[in-house]
Amino acid sequence: MKVKYILLTSLIAIAKLASAQQNDIMPQSSHYEAPADPLVKKKLDNWQDKKFGMIIHWGLYAVPGIIESWSICSEDWIERDSTISYDDYKKWYWDFSKKFNPTKFDPTQWAKAGKDAGMKYLVFTTKHHDGFAMFDTKQSDFSIAKGPFANNPKADVAKYVFDAFRKEGFMIGAYFSKPDWHSQYYWWQKYATADRNNNYDIRKYPWRWNKFKDFTYNQIGELMHNYGNVDILWLDGGWVRPLESVNAEVLSWGANIPKWSQDIDMPKIADMARKAQPGLIMVDRTVHGLYENYQTPEQKIPEKQLDYPWESCMTLGGAWGFVPNDNYKSASEVINKLVEIVAKGGSLLLGVGPKPDGTFPAEVTKKLEDIGKWTSINGKAIYNTRAAKNYHSGQTWFTQAKDGKKLFAIYCLTADEKLPAKINWSGNVPKKGSDVKLISTGKNVKWKEANGTVSLEIPKNINSNSALAFEFSPQN
Repeated sequence: MKVKYILLTSLIAIAKLASAQQNDIMPQSSHYEAPADPLVKKKLDNWQDKKFGMIIHWGLYAVPGIIESWSICSEDWIERDSTISYDDYKKWYWDFSKKFNPTKFDPTQWAKAGKDAGMKYLVFTTKHHDGFAMFDTKQSDFSIAKGPFANNPKADVAKYVFDAFRKEGFMIGAYFSKPDWHSQYYWWQKYATADRNNNYDIRKYPWRWNKFKDFTYNQIGELMHNYGNVDILWLDGGWVRPLESVNAEVLSWGANIPKWSQDIDMPKIADMARKAQPGLIMVDRTVHGLYENYQTPEQKIPEKQLDYPWESCMTLGGAWGFVPNDNYKSASEVINKLVEIVAKGGSLLLGVGPKPDGTFPAEVTKKLEDIGKWTSINGKAIYNTRAAKNYHSGQTWFTQAKDGKKLFAIYCLTADEKLPAKINWSGNVPKKGSDVKLISTGKNVKWKEANGTVSLEIPKNINSNSALAFEFSPQN
């Protein structure tokens, strides 16, 4: 069956609107509830040192090279080939489970590329909304370990991904979708699948929802018990939540809100998960409260500095997963976003998608390598830092060492800007008589201050097309 995949305009819409990605309201600090568990607090502080992570979307959608999961959801903003019935389209999509055979699967390549870029933590999609598990779950036959890849020594994909990244020193995060569109306990075949929500009245069929709760609990339990040390449980699909937690932020997504509660009993899940993984960071995205230990604005950067743990998750290209001929951001654009995010107190989680054969596209590897050329030299101004009170002046962003004894100024060049002879910023005046060091060379630069404005002379032999980082002792 020949299927017209997704119109370009729909690809753009899906990338902007999908899942909790539809969050148009920036998180407010009043929504954040800090964890009380000392082990969680310690791990969260360690996570805040890392600053730069990789999120990998890989699943059935890689085979045809389309946007992850969303094309099988029946909502007005999703376009499909009108000559194909919805049921036939879903069957076409599900059948990729019989074709997904990534014989070149090489997680060591992924981990090396991430390390080369300067990334420090991983979030891997163990299961997206379509329900296809990228781990050897015993709760369902719908997994990478049950299809044509079943006899491969690396059939339990998540295990080998986590092992490869652990060996490179990464913190390990498991992405898990709370909704499961393949499960008969979520999308019951008795009814049409009208939208992203479960398609039956939970009040009328509580036994079926209880089956789904058990299914979800057991799959998360497998991930927490069978895959070594896991640092982060990153839960997506924010519409699966207690009805009483639906707020203006959720309503802004424009999706239907059922009259019943899609509550999966997060306290029970959290208790089990943290017994298996003490200190586990939980990220129940957009469900603000005890189980959202850090927040994740998507494809955007907050306008102002935030005073609680957070990350911006955004794509290297135009899509989360692999699509042919994707348009990737330049290394300098990613670096500038990383600098701005860190100066505002956050971390950058950069999204990439492996090809259906299990390797990264060559262009992705090259982009990550180019990013790493900067982070390997200037990382002192990024890693293990915290937000400075005065964090921004023109094109210069500021971070500070955790002990507050050093400030870092990072000047970000705009696209096609030539390196200026001088850089000026307001505030954050270096200590009188002290040195200002250009981190990339380790040499001091000439500087002066007048009326709170600092002026630096840039050496003529410096070559940069992204950002320059400086280190100095603050005046106070």
